[in-house]
Amino acid sequence: MKTILICGYRNWSYDIYKNLSEQDIKFDYNLIYVDDKDELGPVIHKYNPEMIFFVGWSWIVSDEIINTYKCICLHPSPLPKYRGGSPIQHQIINGETESAVTLFRMDNGIDTGDILYQESFSLDGDLRDIFIRIVSVGFKGIRKLILGEHESIKQDEDKSTFYKRRTKNMSEIKTEDFNNFTAKEIYNKIRALQNPYPNAYIVCKDGTKLFIEHSKHGEQE
Repeated sequence: MKTILICGYRNWSYDIYKNLSEQDIKFDYNLIYVDDKDELGPVIHKYNPEMIFFVGWSWIVSDEIINTYKCICLHPSPLPKYRGGSPIQHQIINGETESAVTLFRMDNGIDTGDILYQESFSLDGDLRDIFIRIVSVGFKGIRKLILGEHESIKQDEDKSTFYKRRTKNMSEIKTEDFNNFTAKEIYNKIRALQNPYPNAYIVCKDGTKLFIEHSKHGEQE
């Protein structure tokens, strides 16, 4: 039996693998989950997979693997927009209300390969709500690709945008931010940085940090 790898270390990536493993329609493939970058090479060497899906994978995949195997990446943005790191965080902080799960054939660029599947989802609510939507849409898309139901569309470079991965120090909410940003903008930053990401925080006068996991936005009563 041929093998398909699902590679990821986030809880939501494992949930996609679990849903694929437990669905009623059985694939003619052996599904294997890889959650450690050091295991990737040995597992590929052992199973010689037919397809490799990278779902919530933050490590660099070598050109050798990309050029040898059919590698497909799940990127939670409407590519070619929001290529690069921390796509969900950047979209929420920028005030986007809708995103997309994009599955694309990996090449030697950063999120530049041909799009095989793309479906939108809402960015409303907490991150846990957003992850549930990503799991639902991601499962649907990967299932279609495994069954051979997809098309290939080249990305429009004229519409592309790129963002770097966010760092912990970018989670700080400074005193001047309350004058420079609206309540909705600060609310979006806080919910974009809920677990498992470095939470938003305020540095107090004694140098300690007050971390903010949740907030509520609404009109003044």
